[in-house]
Amino acid sequence: MSGVNLLKPKRLTIIPMLIAAGSVVFIFESMIPAPLPWAKLGLSNIVVLLAVYYYGLIESVTVSWLRIVIGGLFTGSLFSPAFALGFCGGTLAVLSMWSARKLFGDRFSAVGISIIGAVFHNIGQLAAAHFLLIKHSSIWNFLPVMIIGSLFTGGGVGFIACLILERIRLNAK
Repeated sequence: MSGVNLLKPKRLTIIPMLIAAGSVVFIFESMIPAPLPWAKLGLSNIVVLLAVYYYGLIESVTVSWLRIVIGGLFTGSLFSPAFALGFCGGTLAVLSMWSARKLFGDRFSAVGISIIGAVFHNIGQLAAAHFLLIKHSSIWNFLPVMIIGSLFTGGGVGFIACLILERIRLNAK
């Protein structure tokens, strides 16, 4: 059986666990009242960030997409405008985090990578809103405020991810 690329058993168990954990956090986070309709902490992105650190692009995108779809299914927002915005934002976020991780390596911590993801998540949401809902350029006026929010939410998500990554490193020894 040489030359056959079999999936590692760990990968077959950890990826679904990340998807499940992200979905559960997404569902619970949807129950927290938001100060603004589009403002969320994004805590479920912690698992996407972990996937970016430990797996490839395909796995990271899979974790992100399935987390969003399962979360949308359980919160009743599947295929709604909010789902479309979140899906576009989540896609751009995971692509930007994975790219930044590959480009910068360990020169950026999980906090920096997470902030990049949060900023691009907001850009993706605004782009989707512009093309799907509000066909006026004034929607981009929200971007500066959203970027400021991204510094805090992305920083918080990244900080929590740093704690988890450190715990994983310690347990691996």
